[in-house]
Amino acid sequence: MAVPLSASAPLAVNLLDAGSLLSSFGALGIAVVLFAETGLLVGFFLPGDSLLFTAGLLCVDGGGRTTHLALPQVLVAAAAGALLGAQTGFWLGRRGGTALLARSRNRRLHEGAERALELLDRYGHARAVVLARFVPVVRTVLNPLAGALGVPARTFALWQLAGGLVWTVGLVLGGYALGSSVPSVDRYLLPVVAVVVALSLIPLALELRRSRGRAAGAATGSALRERP
Repeated sequence: MAVPLSASAPLAVNLLDAGSLLSSFGALGIAVVLFAETGLLVGFFLPGDSLLFTAGLLCVDGGGRTTHLALPQVLVAAAAGALLGAQTGFWLGRRGGTALLARSRNRRLHEGAERALELLDRYGHARAVVLARFVPVVRTVLNPLAGALGVPARTFALWQLAGGLVWTVGLVLGGYALGSSVPSVDRYLLPVVAVVVALSLIPLALELRRSRGRAAGAATGSALRERP
């Protein structure tokens, strides 16, 4: 049974700590945090990856945990928050354009925007929308940028749905599988989450490496052709 939100929940909640969020708000907190992280620029600092993985761990019975969540509720809340958030971000970008980002002076947010633009330019709309789900900050800014840059609404909706489901379901089930197979693994939660986040970036890193290799090869070929 999921832990309900009650008056006994701690008044002071650490928004950067997945465990604190989950113990205070349960599955509802997952939906709200993912909506804010993927749909509102102010949510770029929220811990999406660690929240999903930790939620999966907390769905496992036993281990003396004070917080226990229901796996179906977590999966539904995670998918709903991530998918609705992305569509909201896209709509805000379509309506407000780049002015939304220009109002912010946060360096990390602008760096994320540059990486999001690089993804869109390098990989096209579909692959960029999917890959952005696995990169913190980038998944926050790419959605409004896609709307502002005129990415077709149908294309965005299709691929954000695919990427959002792979990201949310994959991380939640990954945490659940690890918690089921390794007793008391939540004692080592921080290093485990760090490893999971690093692994989630591997596909993007490999794709960037292949793309740079192709670009370098094309540049070399062009230089050779221009030689007299």
